[in-house]
Amino acid sequence: MESKSNILKRGVQDIKLKKGMKVSELIEEMDSIGGFSAQHMVTGIKILKRMLNDKKSYNFLSFPADIISTGVRGVIANSVKYFDAIITTGGTLDHDLARAAGGKYSLGSFNSDDSKLHKMGIYRLGNVFIENKEYGKMVEDKFNEIMNDIYTSKDYKKEYSASEIAFEFGKRIKDNGSIMRQAYLNNVPIFNPGILDGAFGTQLSIFSQDHDFKLNLIKDELALSNISFDNKVTGALMIGGGISKHHVIWWNQFKGGLDYAVYITTATQYDGSLSGARLTEAVSWGKIKEDAAYVTVDGDATIILPIMFSALDIF
Repeated sequence: MESKSNILKRGVQDIKLKKGMKVSELIEEMDSIGGFSAQHMVTGIKILKRMLNDKKSYNFLSFPADIISTGVRGVIANSVKYFDAIITTGGTLDHDLARAAGGKYSLGSFNSDDSKLHKMGIYRLGNVFIENKEYGKMVEDKFNEIMNDIYTSKDYKKEYSASEIAFEFGKRIKDNGSIMRQAYLNNVPIFNPGILDGAFGTQLSIFSQDHDFKLNLIKDELALSNISFDNKVTGALMIGGGISKHHVIWWNQFKGGLDYAVYITTATQYDGSLSGARLTEAVSWGKIKEDAAYVTVDGDATIILPIMFSALDIF
């Protein structure tokens, strides 16, 4: 049993703010407060530093689509090169492609009259407003432009995995602020097990009706299996839950679990959902090692992620 003096060895101290304070200086101050979610965020930064500095570690970045409608898209695009693989959801390709094509996403309100927005042809994603033509039509037009270029290229091969399609799109997208573009430039695969769930996936389905094209979803699963068995050390920064989070921890269980894991979530664990599940629950499944460095950070990724990456001072 741990001694009482050891349990109480770290005292809570007041944060001392000062004019012109850098993010790194603020994090140093926060490291001493020993309270609530801020402490978990600081712990997460320390784990990420260890993870990214461990040259033996194969590192995953996972996230859902919703945050790609916000300015956090830029944070993620800039961080792609520091990871070995991305796992995300279908809508990420929708928003990334729409915005790469010049689609305008506008700041709105959570408390809007959605019936009025519908009449005006405006979609609401949280407090982000998207005019219909800036999403559906924009994705459709840009998709067909790029997909037809892929189809008529001399390297066209009739059957693609989801990661191969994302790679080909990244190759042709001109916007360096695009996640797909940065993944292509840095040779980071984008695994997207839910690629059919969204506008991009719908366009793939339509395209396949009158073109010799097949989507092979199993191919990426086998690639993830190989990654699991080929790498003795793995780490992950997981933003939000659902299929993107689960694909990371699921495949890593076959190597004995993740060695490093940082999870950012706003969900509660008390409904039994994967999104709400603390990382310690994954230990019981062998998806994270018992002796791994891991932490769950409760909070909004649009606030937490820019602070964490700024504190890492890698940009």
